Amino acid sequence: MADSDGRDLRLRAYWDRQAVTYDRQMAFAERRFFGDTREWLCRQASGETLEVAIGTGLNLAHYPDDVRLTGVEWSEAMLAAAGRRARSLGVPADLRQADAQALPFPDACFDTVVCTFALCAIPDALRALAEMNRVLRPGGLLLLADHVASSSWPIRVLQAAADLVSVPLQGEHFRRRPLPLVTGMGFAVERHHRFKLGVIERFAARKPAA
Repeated sequence: MADSDGRDLRLRAYWDRQAVTYDRQMAFAERRFFGDTREWLCRQASGETLEVAIGTGLNLAHYPDDVRLTGVEWSEAMLAAAGRRARSLGVPADLRQADAQALPFPDACFDTVVCTFALCAIPDALRALAEMNRVLRPGGLLLLADHVASSSWPIRVLQAAADLVSVPLQGEHFRRRPLPLVTGMGFAVERHHRFKLGVIERFAARKPAA
């Protein structure tokens, strides 16, 4: 437990430091790899919506006006940046500091759960997905996007090499793939795209109705 707590403190401090430059760092990936992914996902949200690991709020501009948005973020500095962006856009959002692996909400309280390009950096991705499943209402929609293990083996080799450095330094995993975990929980995939040599994957999956 002590090792886990120390790791969490170190990673949280890392993301606090990244908050100032995060948008600039992401700009290249947004242009070259992600395409319209944020808009594609967020426009499908409806009703009570939770964004997990909202970061600096890069998705805020893409939600429908009638969505009632709650956002959680581990890093206090990232959350502050998201708050500034929400105010500048005039987007009402309930933003809270919280751990994706232990969401501070009751069961089945959201119609939509969104997470973009964040599961790769959450220490226990399966636990975070289980929490998203828990707070999502039966019949609710899970909207996920991330960089994942490539469908091209030479790229997977490069990703494995990158993991050797990125995982211990910043908790960033390049070879995770949430989709099989989500379908293993019983979700039905309604829309799915995988592109850029299979490195970028996005999907909308429906939780089974009660």
